[in-house]
Amino acid sequence: MTDGAARTNLLQRLWAGQTLPVIVVVAIVLAFWYAMVIPMNASRLRTTFENNNQTYTFSDLVAAAFDMEKPNLPAPHQIVAEMQKTIVDMPATSKRSLVYHGMITLESTLTGFIIGSLFGVLLAILIVHMKSLDRSLMPWIVMSQTIPILALAPMIVVIFNQFDVPSIAAKAAISAYLSFFPVTVGMVKGLRSPDPLQLDLMRTYSASRWQTFFKLRLPASVPFLFTSLKVAVAASLVGAIVAEMTKSEDGGFGARLLAGSYYGQTIQIWAALMTAALCACVLVALVGLADSLVARRMGAAR
Repeated sequence: MTDGAARTNLLQRLWAGQTLPVIVVVAIVLAFWYAMVIPMNASRLRTTFENNNQTYTFSDLVAAAFDMEKPNLPAPHQIVAEMQKTIVDMPATSKRSLVYHGMITLESTLTGFIIGSLFGVLLAILIVHMKSLDRSLMPWIVMSQTIPILALAPMIVVIFNQFDVPSIAAKAAISAYLSFFPVTVGMVKGLRSPDPLQLDLMRTYSASRWQTFFKLRLPASVPFLFTSLKVAVAASLVGAIVAEMTKSEDGGFGARLLAGSYYGQTIQIWAALMTAALCACVLVALVGLADSLVARRMGAAR
């Protein structure tokens, strides 16, 4: 095999996997991002140059666009530098550290995620085993997700404050509200996924309803459960951030976003957003790891 053919086969194998396509997409996004930094910040820079009676060239405009203190759209390297400063260089106990704010957000996220997931699983079990709940409760569950969370979050925070409930409870409640829905829908589909012939076979063996549940329905629902948990944990993080924007004095990514918007610190806003996105990726990856471990334990080939 020639060197050219070997390189072609290597590229084909890489492209057939996940790594190379992700790298290509990220490179395209970064290139587009850098290209958009210039027009997004150009008008303000021209005004600044003209107010200072400075002559400028296009290269001066480009250099200034990539180094503005409060740009309309920060360049990726500015966001990375801000994340380096607020995650690595700054003490984790500092209220300016994204590690400090991240721990506050993750506490609310995980609390709400656990509560919402357990509630969603319980609802799914009841819906599958009680036809009256399927007809009466399921439409209300779907309807609950049509209420904008930005309108609901302040109401929940105010109600909890009236009863002097700890602030984490209000934030966890909003996270649970967003996370229970995908778990409920996924588990209902999973519990109903066994083939009718399999259910008939269990009845032939004189299996009780609970034996059918634990021996057939529950194992069949595991793939659906973990798929819905990945959606739920990301939604739970969003709920915690929205709640923190309503109750910003406690800190968290939401409070960091709110403070950045007050003072026009766009780099701070984008750094908090990117860090929150990385946290979401880690949480989804942990759920995926749990999925693989459970699937291997159940004898699935992965």
